[in-house]
Amino acid sequence: MRLRVSVLGAGSFGTTIAHLTSQNAPTMLWCRRPETADEVNREHTNARYLPDYRLAPELRATASLDEAVRDADVVVMGVPSHGMREVLGEVARSIRPWVPVVSLAKGLEPGTHLRMTEVIREILPEHPAGALSGPNLAKEIMAGYAAASVIAIENAEMARQIQHVFHSGVFRVYTNHDVVGCELGGALKNVIAIATGMGDGLGVGDNTRSAVITRGLAELTRLGVAMGGEPATFAGLAGIGDLIATCTSRQSRNRHVGEELGRGRTIEEIVAEMDQVAEGVKTTRVVMELSAKYGVEMPISSEVNGVLYEGSTASAAYRGLTKHVPGSEQDPQ
Repeated sequence: MRLRVSVLGAGSFGTTIAHLTSQNAPTMLWCRRPETADEVNREHTNARYLPDYRLAPELRATASLDEAVRDADVVVMGVPSHGMREVLGEVARSIRPWVPVVSLAKGLEPGTHLRMTEVIREILPEHPAGALSGPNLAKEIMAGYAAASVIAIENAEMARQIQHVFHSGVFRVYTNHDVVGCELGGALKNVIAIATGMGDGLGVGDNTRSAVITRGLAELTRLGVAMGGEPATFAGLAGIGDLIATCTSRQSRNRHVGEELGRGRTIEEIVAEMDQVAEGVKTTRVVMELSAKYGVEMPISSEVNGVLYEGSTASAAYRGLTKHVPGSEQDPQ
């Protein structure tokens, strides 16, 4: 029997994933705006988020959350992390028992510090929870370029079943039992991407960019392992793979935020003109709280936090990084 898939959230990545899964299984995309659902059904496009790309004609859309969820065998959460809890509360009214729920969001919940699978388990305790993560830029996937991702679910057999739902053509999907590491890699790299973008805005050069990405990987790995992730995960697709794509691509929203900060603009100005969420803006504050909780030094994240929330500037942040006294590269701190 082919699994029926529901993707909740019609942003660029949610729509892209729905486009892919519709080629393997009957797929329903939930859109907040009825006009977006009508466009997907009639025109097979989502011009607001994916201009110039056509969606699979098999994909269906609805503005009714109940209609999207009630017959689903797999529910994919494509909403931002700050809206995850609210939407899950509505999903709980319609979802059938034991249906697995997979998160696409790469963020941590402010206040609770919870990963998205932890939020899923809190709202839907009887449902298996997983995450899809990796270096996945939506427009490149829609253009047909090769890409790879990881489906992270603790149950290996369930991971293999869901793997086939997402795997499509040159979009390769691997399994990973380390849900903690995969989620943290996806969330923490956004902060490093803001730092990298600030350097690009300042024009610091390729050597500096490389150093920030590399030391950023060490930084997020330290915290990720302290929180229960496995070191190997951060050397894989959900770690360094996602980090490289997010730090270097001009399609990256978090890198864009950093670049604009480097050019002297305020975070309020930058966010006001964006039509999609840059998860790293909210995640940065959570990361600093986790840094203190676990006793992990995170100098790059600290400088980003200073620019976003403490009145510092990108140029001051980069001066601060050069003043940080280096120890051994293998030092756990």
